[in-house]
Amino acid sequence: METTLPPPRAKSALLDPSLFGIIAGNLLSMILAVAQRWSAADVMWIYWWQSVTIGATNFVRIWNLKDFTTKGLTSNGKPVPETRAAARSTAVFFAFHYGFFHFVYAVFLSTMSHPAIEPRPALSAALAAFAVAGLAASHVFSLRHNAARDFRDKKPNLGTLMFYPYIRILPMHLAIIFGGAVAGLALPVFMTLKTVADCGMHIIEHRIYQARGG
Repeated sequence: METTLPPPRAKSALLDPSLFGIIAGNLLSMILAVAQRWSAADVMWIYWWQSVTIGATNFVRIWNLKDFTTKGLTSNGKPVPETRAAARSTAVFFAFHYGFFHFVYAVFLSTMSHPAIEPRPALSAALAAFAVAGLAASHVFSLRHNAARDFRDKKPNLGTLMFYPYIRILPMHLAIIFGGAVAGLALPVFMTLKTVADCGMHIIEHRIYQARGG
């Protein structure tokens, strides 16, 4: 009789403390945005910094890889070797590509602001930095909390780690693209939808990383 069943991944994902951290970071940003009456452009910059943080944590993950597979990953038409040097060169390439990608987004965001921008009050600037720090802390905590859980039953694929962050940040990029059309009372609703999508991508990410198999 087949009595052995895999653990209920979906249930454990919903009880994951790192998921609560993602929710808390987004909730903090939402509360501050409403209290400070931030514009859509202000909120998009917060999300931009969150996206940068996701890239930074992924860089650290790739840089510290020891045992992994490069199946399906090539460079100049040749298979990438399964060495730490290859992992670190991939991390550098990822940082350059991801960084340039976000530089372009920063230029796009700058066009959303009015040409004559008044200096931001010190309190508002400090609270914006606090919101960014809250989101950054949630992703750093997630990296540390899941370090022993991710890829416990299989080797990580270097190519997957390099490309997955672009899928992971899709909700934020959609927020950046369409966020300029959202203002006033609609902004909290929009931020709530973004938070739900963010949490969904977080769950999917770690279900992929923690799935059994080779």
